[in-house]
Amino acid sequence: MSLAQIDIDDDALRRVMALSKARTKKEAVNLAFHFYVEQQERAARISRHFERAREWGAVEDAEALHQAEKRTR
Repeated sequence: MSLAQIDIDDDALRRVMALSKARTKKEAVNLAFHFYVEQQERAARISRHFERAREWGAVEDAEALHQAEKRTR
C-alpha cells in the first residue's frame, strides 16, 4: 500500500460511497480502483474472444443470420 495525497472529486466520492455503502474514503477509492481494473480486464478478454470469433468466421455468420432474420420480419 502506498500513501498518496491527491485531490478527489468530492461529488464522485460521495456517490461511490453512497452506492457502495463504503464506510471510509479509503475503502471507496480502493473499491473504485478495483472496479475499474476488473472492467478493463473484462473488456480485454471480450476483445480477445471477439477477435478469435472473427478469425473463425463466426462473426460474419452471426451477421448474416441477423440480416436474414431482419428480412423475414
